[in-house]
Amino acid sequence: MHEHVTDSYVQRAKAEGWRSRAAFKLMEIDAWDNSGARLLRPGMVVVDLGAAPGGWSQVAVKRIGDGRVLAVDLLDMAPVAGVEFLKGDFRDDAVLAELTRRLDGRPVDLVLSDMAPNISGIAVTDQARSAHLAELALEFAVGHLKPGGAFLVKGFQGQGFDAFRKTMAAAFDKVAARKPQASRGRSSEVYLLGLGCRPHAPEG
Repeated sequence: MHEHVTDSYVQRAKAEGWRSRAAFKLMEIDAWDNSGARLLRPGMVVVDLGAAPGGWSQVAVKRIGDGRVLAVDLLDMAPVAGVEFLKGDFRDDAVLAELTRRLDGRPVDLVLSDMAPNISGIAVTDQARSAHLAELALEFAVGHLKPGGAFLVKGFQGQGFDAFRKTMAAAFDKVAARKPQASRGRSSEVYLLGLGCRPHAPEG
């Protein structure tokens, strides 16, 4: 708790009006990959999986202008202006169907997933749960992204990480690992960014 309260990114988030320190992770990744086209661009359709408390949705909606952000989480999320929120478990077929209905056939430009499981403290179990969420997010991404679209997902270094990265590489032209400074150094989290979604990419 002391580490959280005294964290410089937590303090900055409060001072600048961001929902969480995670907002800075997305901003860093967006700036990191700004050598060409920005990751977040005006007019995009963005889906934010595991959105609560809303830090990534806040960043996305500010940067896409007249685009559209759909956010999903099983936890409540206070409204963010310009963001459509769907409360429910992404693993639930009914929730996934409702998200698909809201997209109304419109292809997605960017899928974000900062989802993480409830931590049990058992490393093998937590790693497996995290990997499963990442796989579900990838399956959604390749099924809804337009050709050339992008996918950003949180993963954790450990068993299955390299295999998941290879699976992503089969669906995207480029896959890069990103460890933002806003990510705590002791954390094993690493973000994988898939760029250039391939048409008819295999799911899973």
